[in-house]
Amino acid sequence: MNNFDLHKPLPYYLQFYEKIKQMIVNGEYEPGQRINETQLAKAFGVSRSPIREAMRLLEKDGLLVADQKTGFIVYSLSPEDVEEIYQIRTALESLAIELCITRASDEELLFIEQLLDRTAEEIKQGAEDSRLIELNEHFHQLILQYSHNKHLKKQLDSVNVLIYFCRVLNFKGKGRAAEILDEHQQVFTFMKKRSLKAVEHMQQHLHHDLVYLQKRLNTKRD
Repeated sequence: MNNFDLHKPLPYYLQFYEKIKQMIVNGEYEPGQRINETQLAKAFGVSRSPIREAMRLLEKDGLLVADQKTGFIVYSLSPEDVEEIYQIRTALESLAIELCITRASDEELLFIEQLLDRTAEEIKQGAEDSRLIELNEHFHQLILQYSHNKHLKKQLDSVNVLIYFCRVLNFKGKGRAAEILDEHQQVFTFMKKRSLKAVEHMQQHLHHDLVYLQKRLNTKRD
């Protein structure tokens, strides 16, 4: 027990897991791109072993796909994947918003409203997509947080990385951020009234996202 160190640094493979994950999420690796573990090991000045362990964890997360010929490639969304992800989102976020309406305090609802106001201001100021995606994610995360159901949050967190891929693609297109904000504001209008119509509007919002994403993915295929 005396040798147990609470401040022991993370093992190498976990440090590289976090680093490579950020590189993927930040777009340093494109969907479908091969990741060469030998090159990464040389770049980081380590053996291939911790890099390989990190990449196996990323495969479990769904960020990487193992390929017998090329090793690991970055996950690439398909219309079928998006539909499955949004089926999960719609089911879980519908419950989250229903719980949020009844459980959130007035102060918590005010915080969501302030977030939407800040988002509108940043859109006017021409904020970068990465910042608007962050605010978008925060809106959905607050609803989840204010549902005050930790097990529900855990379920959505398990697919959060894949949802992020969808968000990045969802913000492609002129005026798209403003369209998404408008739908968020419609959802919140009924949340503020503590009306179950907010659930219906959230479902419509997610359906619109799904249709938009599938169109973009099908266009890329063509």
